[in-house]
Amino acid sequence: MTSTRDGVPGHLLFDRLSALDIAAFVVDGTDLSPGSAIPSDGDPRIDHALAGFLFTCGPDHIRHPEPVEGCDEGRRYPLHGSLAGTTVTRAKMSADDTRCEALTEVDLACGGKAAVERRWYVSENGQSVMLEDRVTNIGQSAFAPMMMYHMNIGGRLLGPETHIVSPSIEGGSLGWQFGEGESAHFCIPAVGEEGWSEVLLAPLPGLGGRRLAVRFRVDTLPFLQMWRCQRGGANVISIEPASHRLAKRGELAASGELGAIEPGQSHGYALGFAVS
Repeated sequence: MTSTRDGVPGHLLFDRLSALDIAAFVVDGTDLSPGSAIPSDGDPRIDHALAGFLFTCGPDHIRHPEPVEGCDEGRRYPLHGSLAGTTVTRAKMSADDTRCEALTEVDLACGGKAAVERRWYVSENGQSVMLEDRVTNIGQSAFAPMMMYHMNIGGRLLGPETHIVSPSIEGGSLGWQFGEGESAHFCIPAVGEEGWSEVLLAPLPGLGGRRLAVRFRVDTLPFLQMWRCQRGGANVISIEPASHRLAKRGELAASGELGAIEPGQSHGYALGFAVS
């Protein structure tokens, strides 16, 4: 799929082997994706997905493995959930290469099943790439929907002048090498206007001083998580709109934050991004 911003074309390469995530995002000949400059958690699904520009965590779990509730068989939710590595059931690209729709049916770790209806499209002004997801419970029992979108940027494109800019951040701005040590992350409530929050990564000296802008719906993605890793050969930073705060499933359930959708019910999620 192709978009244009300020006269500069951007090309997206979709990954049909992983829920129509984005394997590469090329702007003016430069791929923003980290490629092989990522750490490995030992899960080949995630190693494959993390090398791309965007991969989707969920729809049943979004972080590190945890036991499945009420299951005494030692069953665990996999790293980042069940969707990553799931082949697209069907997909269709528009003739003008500006829209793509897909359906992915995924078997959940809890024994249920969900359908992820995905729509990628270029905004009306042609300057932003938009994603709309609808997660529907097509199984026989309720499950707790959880979603997080990893948008991965190669650290080679950033410099000492690069900052994270967002109304969600105290003071409005933070240097991209936040925290201490070789790896760090944070998860904060997303602040926005008219139902959307925004975060910028700018400037990107490895991309001609341009900036990456990301917007996301705060009703179903009410948290902004960010992660970076500069360890060994890894050099990556990730913008991660998330449905839940950083806490164990048991804690989220006890406080009423985990939620559930019954068979036939759906939740919707949306985000957009642009380089300018």
